[in-house]
Amino acid sequence: MKVVYTADHLRHDPKVGIEQSQVMPAFEHIGRGEAIREALQADERFQLIGPNPFGLAPIRAVHDPGLIRFLSTAWAEYQQTAGSVADVMPDVFYRPALRRGMPERGEPESILGRLGYWCFETTTPLTQGTYVAALAAVDTALTASQLVLGGERSAYALCRPPGHHATTGLYGGYCFFNNAAVTAHHVASTTGTKVTVLDVDYHHGNGTQEIFYDRDDVQYVSLHGDPVRAYPWNVGYADETGTGRGAGANLNVPLPVRLDDEGYVAELHRVLEAVQAFGPSLLIVSLGLDTFITDPISDLAVTADGFERCGAAVAALGLPTVVLQEGGYDVDALGDNVRRWLVGLGA
Repeated sequence: MKVVYTADHLRHDPKVGIEQSQVMPAFEHIGRGEAIREALQADERFQLIGPNPFGLAPIRAVHDPGLIRFLSTAWAEYQQTAGSVADVMPDVFYRPALRRGMPERGEPESILGRLGYWCFETTTPLTQGTYVAALAAVDTALTASQLVLGGERSAYALCRPPGHHATTGLYGGYCFFNNAAVTAHHVASTTGTKVTVLDVDYHHGNGTQEIFYDRDDVQYVSLHGDPVRAYPWNVGYADETGTGRGAGANLNVPLPVRLDDEGYVAELHRVLEAVQAFGPSLLIVSLGLDTFITDPISDLAVTADGFERCGAAVAALGLPTVVLQEGGYDVDALGDNVRRWLVGLGA
């Protein structure tokens, strides 16, 4: 199996984030990508290649141009305004209720205000190379889709930073550009066919859902921790099924605490029936391995054996499949967990 990888991911090098009212070491860090690369590079079934450049057009087709512009300059602007700060995070978040009954003013002028206008939470610092890394992650995803459209049965993109929490106009959840959404839109719009995004990350891909919620050419299917207890808290409920033309094309399956291999694989088989009924020409998997039994920020109980079974279940659909990396934070196990999932897929 071809693995698309770029060392540009090292340019996004956060050290801290604010989680649960504490300044904590960043869970999403360069060691994640390197652990995956090392595990796949050591297995002769995988061949690492670099991404092709696609430019900004596919990103502009999905994301607010203001978000793109902001991310391209924000870190440097902050240095000029606030002094030398490696990890840049918002202080104040824009909420419409702040200006209830008043004229809408749009994006603030100060970088200190603009941070909280374009970001929705405090765990996702901007670093000096974040924008370059985020662009490279999109190129990595699009290159994997290019390989599959060109005849490969499947391909894996080692996307870092991940993407599924980024909405049309907001970054957060360790995500800046939505790699899966950019890829799904690009394929659907250039081929005229239907695409399914299957999200198996522990955390619901609120950004991917938001981007496609009213569309019938891209199906979004997600297995994730119940938002009653799990990030992103406000979205990912079972009654969110799409709207307008997209009614019925969104499927959320919130999962109970400590769900094990048997339970998880059973739920996966159930949602794969919905994928099959939708009839996509291409499957994009947002692959999160934070469903792992010892993941430090999640509470499911899937094992490496379970991951291989999941890959095999997806392979049984017989669809051309693009796998994009999302979460997974037990770094010691992450590389092998990715490898096992891809082996199940048929690497």
